Amino acid sequence: MKNRWNGSQAAAMVDDPLALRVYSSRLLGEESALVLHGGGNTSVKTTENNLFGEPEDLLWVKGSGWDLATIEKGGFAPVKLDLLRRMASLASLSDSDMVKHQRAAMVDPAAPNPSVEAILHAMIPFRFVDHTHADAVVTICHAPDGEARIRQIYGDTMLVIPYVMPGFDLAKLVRTLTKDLDWSQLEGMILLQHGVFTFSDDAETSYSRMIAVVSRAEDYLAEHTQPMARLMNAPEVDLLQLAAIRGAVAKVRGGGCITRLDTSAEAIAFAARADVAAITARGPLTPDHIIRTKQRPVVLADAWRDQLGGFVADYQVYFARNRHGHTMLNPAPCWGIWQGVGTLAFGGDVQGANIIADISRHTMCAIDAAEKLGGWHALSEADLFAVEYWELEQAKLAKGGDKPELSGRIALVTGAASGIGRAAVLALKSAGCVVAALDIDAAGLAQWSDDAAILPLPCDLTDSAQISQAVAACVRQFGGLDMVISNAGVFPASSRIEAMDDALWQQSLNLNLTAQMQLLRIASPFLKLGIAPAVVINGSKNVPAPGPGAGAYSVAKAGLTQLARVAALELGADGVRVNTVHPNAVFDTAIWSDEVLQARAAHYGMTVDAYKCNNVLKKEVTSHDVARMMVAMCSATFAVTTGAQVAIDGGNERVI
Repeated sequence: MKNRWNGSQAAAMVDDPLALRVYSSRLLGEESALVLHGGGNTSVKTTENNLFGEPEDLLWVKGSGWDLATIEKGGFAPVKLDLLRRMASLASLSDSDMVKHQRAAMVDPAAPNPSVEAILHAMIPFRFVDHTHADAVVTICHAPDGEARIRQIYGDTMLVIPYVMPGFDLAKLVRTLTKDLDWSQLEGMILLQHGVFTFSDDAETSYSRMIAVVSRAEDYLAEHTQPMARLMNAPEVDLLQLAAIRGAVAKVRGGGCITRLDTSAEAIAFAARADVAAITARGPLTPDHIIRTKQRPVVLADAWRDQLGGFVADYQVYFARNRHGHTMLNPAPCWGIWQGVGTLAFGGDVQGANIIADISRHTMCAIDAAEKLGGWHALSEADLFAVEYWELEQAKLAKGGDKPELSGRIALVTGAASGIGRAAVLALKSAGCVVAALDIDAAGLAQWSDDAAILPLPCDLTDSAQISQAVAACVRQFGGLDMVISNAGVFPASSRIEAMDDALWQQSLNLNLTAQMQLLRIASPFLKLGIAPAVVINGSKNVPAPGPGAGAYSVAKAGLTQLARVAALELGADGVRVNTVHPNAVFDTAIWSDEVLQARAAHYGMTVDAYKCNNVLKKEVTSHDVARMMVAMCSATFAVTTGAQVAIDGGNERVI
């Protein structure tokens, strides 16, 4: 592992130990082989003057919920050092009391809760303390003779600690083991099946020791194992089966579900192992991961529905064996092995799914390496259950609060680069969805390029092959499809019937009608497998109230509205709702330039502001108004409504 310490950068922080702590913490957090998504913790000890001008020793320790990769000064909790050390001398201390008293010992009530390892950090008699869950070290610990191998690698330079629960119990054990120890003889500590501690009075030394300790473990693995097998030929993925698996898992979860499919060479090779069900059933890479991944993945093959049901039943039995007064968590799997295809990660939102996907990749590589050292041996079921149902970890999960109504749902929006389509993308994301954003304007879609919740897909909707490719990309990226916002369209130049140009007529029919039919045809098989599936068609005021010169547009939109009615009848038996909105005079869209608005207002003898509000309610209609109705039609508000047509026009006398 590369040592990435930059002396010139660190020199600028030499007089600010907390800034140095932030710097080296980020160096650790940016190495996924050291910590993943909130794992690990770091600290620094300082002396500050209190309210009375008296010097006071403080421990600045990583706050609960912060990630080392992005931590800032505000992510560290300042705790009175002497109180933490006195807490270590207690005979016993419950988890809830530990958290309460640690918080009471803080000098900044606005800071986050201190790490559960704060007492242990306080006991270590060095200024800087680093703690990671390094893959290579933990992998060796999981070998049958892992402790012996660890001692062989490190000799007396590292204190080896048997596994106990993190928090007060671990601090108490370390206090006992180090009672007569000369700490200066150690480079660090290895907690079996858990991770690594290094420490020093100097930030660079503590960080560099961590890199050196982990590098020795990586070198050992390189010498005693072969790299994980790689199968280069990616299999053909049955996207309908992927959507069906995702839908079935979501049903067990009782909510939305984003499913990330990994068909990398390593994932394919791991999923192809004949013993994959047996080796993955033994436990996770570190106990911390069980909160995200459960004890094991579900293994799916041809009889995948039965295997999913078996996983749920097994989890219920596992809980019954260990519950001791707890309430069972959701029994759905968090990740899976799709034999012959790759791995799957199931999350309630895209961030959760991505985290689980990262953890599963590290886990399968560690399992493969440990098997080559003699076998993957994780902690006992009782130890794993204790962490999975640990009150402190459950409290972290509970702090997430209520999720938006459409969390874990997957939408596809056409005409997404601007106007009503763009507003719909934003509204759906705010409601918790991930969104496949389709538009012929590839440059306009670039606004979504760095957003994990939005998949920009350039697509010419008049080409059915491109529609098929876009729908397939959405399903492959997120696992399925729950809702379609059929929004893209074109408003041709005004032309009376006697002067109608054939090409203009056909252009309107092609995009405003035929393309929408093709989208419905291609998306319907996936929608039938979706969660509370819904389609929203963007019609027009011109359907109930056409105007002269708009024949090409009005006829196409009338046909689209009729298509929506037929689709509601045909898809209703499969639970797919199809509803239509009829917007009018939505002026914050591309077709309404300032020049056009001024010309139209002048034509009616109005100011631009009056023209915008020329409706019964005297209110301007915006793209966000239309988007809010579209989202409502995808929500539980419209759970028992299909075939409806709703005007969004501020009240139009001709429509009313």
